[in-house]
Amino acid sequence: MRPTLITHLAFEALHLPLTEPFAIATGAQHAAENVLVRVTLADGTVGLGEAAPFTAVSGETQTSTLAALEPVRELLVGRDVRAWRPASEALGDALALAPSARCGVEMALLDALTRHHRIPLHAFFGGAGTALDIDMTVTAGDVAHAVASTRAILGRGIDTLKVKVGALDPDADAARLVAIHQEAPKARLFADANGGYDVAEALAFLKELERAEVPLSLFEQPVPPSDFAGLAEVTRRSKVPVCADESARSVKDVLRLIRENACHGINIKTMKCGMVEAVSMWSLARAAGLELMVGGMVESVLAMSASAHLAAGLGGFTYADLDTPLFIASHPFQGGAQYAGSRLTLDADAPGHGVTLR
Repeated sequence: MRPTLITHLAFEALHLPLTEPFAIATGAQHAAENVLVRVTLADGTVGLGEAAPFTAVSGETQTSTLAALEPVRELLVGRDVRAWRPASEALGDALALAPSARCGVEMALLDALTRHHRIPLHAFFGGAGTALDIDMTVTAGDVAHAVASTRAILGRGIDTLKVKVGALDPDADAARLVAIHQEAPKARLFADANGGYDVAEALAFLKELERAEVPLSLFEQPVPPSDFAGLAEVTRRSKVPVCADESARSVKDVLRLIRENACHGINIKTMKCGMVEAVSMWSLARAAGLELMVGGMVESVLAMSASAHLAAGLGGFTYADLDTPLFIASHPFQGGAQYAGSRLTLDADAPGHGVTLR
């Protein structure tokens, strides 16, 4: 039997308590209810993946993800993991409505492949680097919460803050940004509406920040995902770079964003599209001169390490929003990405994504 044949797939619920609710404009998670994926090869190599469904973003749940994964065993067992692109195409068809499930399986497949060949995942993706500078999120809430979160983030040595907006009206959100800027006048500030505004509200928010002389470095997903025309209008009228997130779920989405001049950059999250399609999205965005952010849902060090390998290995990412492991109170993993202040560093030599179960 060829040593790289897939002999077993296993899926199990993964409960990850959070240090605080991860609140965005469209909802909040009080714990990460994710799914652990294990792929075993004929030579005994085990690859690990994580699916991180976020109901408020994609409608997926842990239960729906586990159900979507059940037929995948029959689809993949007996295949050679070296044929990972055909496997990805098959997963794309089978899990079209379960992108986080697709991501978790592809992550485990590529981890198994690179562990078998004893190479790190960042080298597989291109070897451009092994470190990224990250931001940290100020979740949705009131002014007092924003100020307290800002102090805590600065205390970690992180000076780029990504503020969740869109859950309140534009003036109230602007007041939160004003308070954050007063607390951290040298910090770089991003605002992420997760599609919570309409065009008028997004522009009103930007106008109020300009009036208050609050410098904003990036405005992410100001309007609902399907409102490409609205996104293009905000992009055209904004003095701040606009980044598409929920509007950029696939290569087809990125192509449309480019054709309609609808954004200045895109946020690539593997949970939206899978590991393999993420590389195609990167290629298209780079060819079009778009800025790149790498981000994620509410993920442990397992999935975040895989995304960090992808971004660092490919290179060309201006922004790295890979902070959710810092919100997770406990997890069953060891190894993977190391966090020190705003610097995320990967082991240059550990095979695969470097994460193992304790």
